Amino acid sequence: MIYGISFEKLGQIHPFECDMDLKLHDKVVCESDFGIEIGSVIKIFKEQVETKKSIIRVATEEDLSNNVQNEKDAITALEIAKKKAEEHSLLMKMLSARYTLDRTKLIYFFSADGRIDFRTFVKDLAGTFKTRIELRQIGVRDTAKIVGGIGMCGMQTCCSRFERDFKSITLKYAKTQQLLINPSKISGVCGRLLCCLAYENDAYLEMLKNLPDTGDMAKYNDKVFTVSEVNIFSKTIKMRDNEYSELKLTFDEFINGKGEKICDSKSPEETNMPGLEN
Repeated sequence: MIYGISFEKLGQIHPFECDMDLKLHDKVVCESDFGIEIGSVIKIFKEQVETKKSIIRVATEEDLSNNVQNEKDAITALEIAKKKAEEHSLLMKMLSARYTLDRTKLIYFFSADGRIDFRTFVKDLAGTFKTRIELRQIGVRDTAKIVGGIGMCGMQTCCSRFERDFKSITLKYAKTQQLLINPSKISGVCGRLLCCLAYENDAYLEMLKNLPDTGDMAKYNDKVFTVSEVNIFSKTIKMRDNEYSELKLTFDEFINGKGEKICDSKSPEETNMPGLEN
């Protein structure tokens, strides 16, 4: 049986093989990318999933007790690291820390605007905690996931509430949904495009299927028109003929009347907004 294991709250789900009968939310001991850690069963795969890793054992009471102590010690370790980063005059923000179950490694996650030379800093931390230290620099989206915040919808950010995997979001999503291409309106607290732009995008694409876009040439009732507007909210399409006479139809009227796109518009290049794309 293949089980999906996550090693942190809202962390990625990794497939592990196990002969035991496990249930959702069971605690298990596995080898993650960082070392031996306790993870939770988040998913039971029904389909065949390729994996080369196996669950070591179901977490014992001792494992769980040690993990609780490790989490408490990691909080203290994070505060110490923050102070030491200031002492070393490093322009980095220490975000979180975690021990492996056997305490052979202490992993720190931090954010910074550029590359940081933290070799002396790591030696200082290793001397303090007497264990191997690993520092991982993360991007703005992962930082937002750890720090959390309130989105423009007034709710807790999706990434810190339920999202496990970051999807690739582009300006095409906003354009498909006919949103105003205003960075302040379509960007999240991380400064990247809103993750929620992906939630309904497939529904918009399905609605616009077989319909021309603004600027396209379309044929309706054996007459050629230029599409002047496609309004996805009112589900209407406006077209003009060569004499500039306007025809307004609903999506259903256009499709049921066997309207069809006959030529794509030569749309200008998309506005370049560096840093927005996810």
